[in-house]
Amino acid sequence: MSIQNDTYALRPIERRVLDLYNQGVHVEEIAARFNKSTEFVGRLLTWTDIPRNGNGEERDLNPIERRVLDMRAEGQTRAEIAEKFKKTERYIRQVEGLAHFKEGQRLLSDG
Repeated sequence: MSIQNDTYALRPIERRVLDLYNQGVHVEEIAARFNKSTEFVGRLLTWTDIPRNGNGEERDLNPIERRVLDMRAEGQTRAEIAEKFKKTERYIRQVEGLAHFKEGQRLLSDG
């Protein structure tokens, strides 16, 4: 199994498992630490070899993030939006914050 050098595109669990594997921790021990099967850990390590596009598409807003920003731009409160989505106001605030963060990252990388 080759070891992927560009770990920035990996999911957090993939990075943590790959890091342990690279440190010489056996697959069985990794599986036990994450309360997963050895088959799962093996698959996950295999997935880390799959090339990722790394072109920033993962930073694109998902539909709920776009909709929340649109609704906020229309003047709706977080409480109103939360009621429409049947979510908590805290959840809507987190979605909005993440959307702004992603937009900021895109602005910085477009420069």
